[in-house]
Amino acid sequence: MAKKQSAFMKPVQPDAALAAIVGSKAIPRTQVVKKLWAYIKSNKLQDKKNRRNINADDKLQKVFNGKKQVNMFEMTKLVSKHLK
Repeated sequence: MAKKQSAFMKPVQPDAALAAIVGSKAIPRTQVVKKLWAYIKSNKLQDKKNRRNINADDKLQKVFNGKKQVNMFEMTKLVSKHLK
């Protein structure tokens, strides 16, 4: 019997705003988060004082509903709105 894939591993389709960061291919949610963090770290967007906060650049602002800064937990919620 085939093992049922967990919801986290099911490929999801990023919309245009999110695709600018993680690519346009459908990938599992875990990979979306992984790529998002890679982007945040490579562009040094983590807040220096409070590492839980992410300072959005232009691309991330589109994903974060125009917000300049969000915390990790808020980020996950906002990113979900950009996945199908």
